[in-house]
Amino acid sequence: MNLKSIKNKPIFKVATNIYLIILTVFVIWMLFFDENSYLNHREFNKEIKELETWIDYHKKKITEDKKTIQKLKDSLELQRFAREKYLMKRENEDIYIIEFDTIKK
Repeated sequence: MNLKSIKNKPIFKVATNIYLIILTVFVIWMLFFDENSYLNHREFNKEIKELETWIDYHKKKITEDKKTIQKLKDSLELQRFAREKYLMKRENEDIYIIEFDTIKK
């Protein structure tokens, strides 16, 4: 095979087309080397998903806290919460904390 026979093949003509070469270089550059490359977009999308789950978690916590605040508007419920959560007591009152041993012998 000589150089003239290789140049006449259609594959060689397509592969040496200047527009195709420039397009290939451009696509490779945009996919891997550019600041806004595909790899960066994958990392950003992963980070966005993590942040969205974080937001959902905190929205759920906010709704739970709003329900707790609504309950604590009642004075009896407020006393119960303070006694159970913070071990508060009234004057002249004794508190006994009973802990059960959960380990079976």
